[in-house]
Amino acid sequence: MFGFIWLVCLFCQAKDKEIGIRKVLGASAGNITLLLSNSFIRLVFVAFVIACPLAWLIMDKWLQDFAYRINISWWMFALAGVLALLIAIITVSFQAIKAAVATR
Repeated sequence: MFGFIWLVCLFCQAKDKEIGIRKVLGASAGNITLLLSNSFIRLVFVAFVIACPLAWLIMDKWLQDFAYRINISWWMFALAGVLALLIAIITVSFQAIKAAVATR
């Protein structure tokens, strides 16, 4: 989690000049937040699409060894994906708003 926050901070620092130019040209904090959030939301979505089948295969194989086996429901993966996306949106939005509002 802290690695993700560090990555977002680094990304905002790299886009510092672009954010400044967009602010001068009249972009609102919401527009800048949306601009910075799009790339991270895509990354979280791609990671979820890759990790979901892999996690299902590994968990299904691991659960076969137990005497009282349970089935893995799709909603467990959907809930994990929604929570990961929500955490990513909150983290990125907080850092992006902080970068968009900063006056230098």
